[in-house]
Amino acid sequence: MSKDISVAVIVGSLRKESFSRKVAHALAALAPKNLRLEIVEIGDLSMYNQDLDGEPPAAWTAFRDKIRAAGAVLFVTPEYNRSVPAVLKNAIDIGSRPYGQSAWDGKPGAVVSVSVGNIGGFGANHHLRQSLMFLNVPTLQQPEAYIGGAGALFDEKGALTNDATRGLLEKFVTAFAAWAETHQKG
Repeated sequence: MSKDISVAVIVGSLRKESFSRKVAHALAALAPKNLRLEIVEIGDLSMYNQDLDGEPPAAWTAFRDKIRAAGAVLFVTPEYNRSVPAVLKNAIDIGSRPYGQSAWDGKPGAVVSVSVGNIGGFGANHHLRQSLMFLNVPTLQQPEAYIGGAGALFDEKGALTNDATRGLLEKFVTAFAAWAETHQKG
């Protein structure tokens, strides 16, 4: 029997009609029953400043607590200039500090990149993986999820309408469930 796993989903876009957020919702709908995906918001996190580590802002503490409580992490991000958006990098930095107290440490993870372009955010996906490797987040390697052409995948209500993408996301989230269960910390 599969163990229930809570997954902190970090969406790297703040835009109201974000394709990354739509993909995150599609993944939650397609996830196996033992995987509970919950978006952890990052828009209210002030920019990381080490001077504040002694008395961190309440939003930082709440964010770190949510990441620590999760059994796994899933990043769904657009690509900005062949990398991740600043807001996502900021959230990663906040979660990794103070040094030696990273909330990310040992959490099984996965990355989905989303783009209106054809290469599906390849640069962002791999740039994010570089940070996750340093943070000791064992990251799912296969199947990969680069979602290109995102502008044509959803209807006006935000529902996924592309069957091929639905199949890819279902395969991905099923593999992630097995990955997360196998790589649970402790």
